[in-house]
Amino acid sequence: MERTIQKKLAVSGGSWVMVDVYGEPDAPGLVVVPGVMSDAHTWRHVAGAIDAWPSVVVVNRRGRASSGPLTNSYSLRTEVGDLCVVLDEFDNARALFGWSYGGLISLMAANDRPIPQVIAYEPVMQPFGRHALPDLKNAAETADWDRCVEIVNRQISGFSAAHVEDLRADRHGWAILRRLSGPLYAELGALNTTPPPEVTARQADQVDLIIGQSNRGTAPYGTSFDHVRQHVAHAGVHELPGQGHLAHIQAPAELGHLLNSLAAV
Repeated sequence: MERTIQKKLAVSGGSWVMVDVYGEPDAPGLVVVPGVMSDAHTWRHVAGAIDAWPSVVVVNRRGRASSGPLTNSYSLRTEVGDLCVVLDEFDNARALFGWSYGGLISLMAANDRPIPQVIAYEPVMQPFGRHALPDLKNAAETADWDRCVEIVNRQISGFSAAHVEDLRADRHGWAILRRLSGPLYAELGALNTTPPPEVTARQADQVDLIIGQSNRGTAPYGTSFDHVRQHVAHAGVHELPGQGHLAHIQAPAELGHLLNSLAAV
């Protein structure tokens, strides 16, 4: 499936979000909500592998070029409100798919309005990465984006120092990570200042949760996944073999095919 249009949608606080639309813009489709350290562009290969829905709408959440700023009133509820704006615009959406922080946003949006299906890949929920907030705050205040990338990879995701050096060796890729780290402190702060609802996705007809096989039962993503499961009343649980949290980068075709197989009939 190829991208057909981009659309700019006004959201609260004078900000805006851009969405990338793949396939038939007016056909029933899937809405994709990326998480932190990610934008719509990084999900293009997954969107291209999806064919179970005639359209795929990928949200470029605020705080990323060419969407608008987070604004001073930013919170997790802000993100849910932005997603509801997207769903109002694409009111024939049949499913929501969210990754990581985007998974939590999607599950919470299904408390506010009826959604036929919600799919979430390793959604995260408070408390997640809270221990890294002081260091992230210092790095963000001094615009030390190299340090932000190091913190998210080492202190939050638990990757090795060698892994970070491998990332740094790819100058183009590192530049992208630096750019995507701009809203990281605000987003992680919003995640950790919003108590999770007792039950999420109340108005979803079907909920499917995905975990990468490599993260099953391990911190931080596997343990957060288990925490989220406790807040979802009824959900199918699915595993993506051989993958961890970054399946959209490392195995986009496989992730796209799994999403195709989960499409509600």
